[in-house]
Amino acid sequence: MQKIKNQIRKLYLSSVTGNLSLTGAWVAILAARGYSLAEIGLAETVFHITSILLEIPSGVFADQFGRKKMLLVSSIMRTVGNIVMILSCNLAMVCISIAFHAASYNFASGSGDALAYDSLKLAKEESYFEKYASNQLILYRLCSGFSTLCAGFALFIGHRAAYSTDVVMCILQIMIVLSLYEARVYDGEGSDTAQLTESVKSELVQCFLSSLSFLKKEKRATALMFCNSFVGALDILLLFFLQAKLPAAGMPNWALGAALFFMEMGGILGAKVVLKWKTRYRTIFAMTAALVCLGVFFEHSGICLLMTLGGFIAAFADDTLQVRTNTILQDMFPSEQRATLISIESFTFSIIMVALSPLAGVFFSRW
Repeated sequence: MQKIKNQIRKLYLSSVTGNLSLTGAWVAILAARGYSLAEIGLAETVFHITSILLEIPSGVFADQFGRKKMLLVSSIMRTVGNIVMILSCNLAMVCISIAFHAASYNFASGSGDALAYDSLKLAKEESYFEKYASNQLILYRLCSGFSTLCAGFALFIGHRAAYSTDVVMCILQIMIVLSLYEARVYDGEGSDTAQLTESVKSELVQCFLSSLSFLKKEKRATALMFCNSFVGALDILLLFFLQAKLPAAGMPNWALGAALFFMEMGGILGAKVVLKWKTRYRTIFAMTAALVCLGVFFEHSGICLLMTLGGFIAAFADDTLQVRTNTILQDMFPSEQRATLISIESFTFSIIMVALSPLAGVFFSRW
């Protein structure tokens, strides 16, 4: 049991080093460098196009080659992305950096949760996963909040120095990931899919088709993925563009970080509240979708306090739905396909974001 506890602690620590940086307000940093909201929207689109291409293969690789190895690949990709951003001098290089950051996100997105769930399952502690998912979102929001709280400082020292500190965090994360152990659970029939074949390509196709077969059979899982991705996409876009919209509405740079930090705290509250809220999923989805739309409405008020409140409400709704959705899906997913199926969930998110990001960039730039 102590081994499992150490594993979970290291996964928490990996999350902290993976999300704690001075570059959380990257939209504000790009805006300060002279890039327009439309160009920033294009960079965001590159992120999600990369995710569409890599999300599902990265999940398959995690299931076939090991979740720990893919977490290591994720850290390396993030390091490369930071170095490219430090050297960037035009939009093309910015987009290349964003693509590496997307790849980093892809290789980590299914691997961490799959490794955590199977670690807990080995100890027959699966019931702890909802709390783990909640804690991970809280850590993410705290780290993101700290990052955005430092937005003014990041703008002051410049993007090169800010991204250099992120390289240091990447090195720390790599050291933590190397200390993890690979926990695998096989669910009997179908566990042979975890055995490598001579052709990686055929293995990718086989695992992908098996996952699609599962989703076709479990239509509820597919619906949950799309519901969660829709709410999450609206929240992420709102928070991203508020980084540039708040200064345009008259908020001084010294107050921007505090405002963005306050928004992230909404996510922490949502991740905590849902643990005590046993309401039906449909009710939670309807409420969270309505709250995110309310946040978008407040964003268009042009009043800094209302805009900040809108971001807080949207983050609250997003993490409330995220924790509940993750818990339900993890209980439904077969262990040998867990990372792949989590990646398919992220794939649906990217599809929605690719459609919305450029539209949102143009839309917000005109208000």
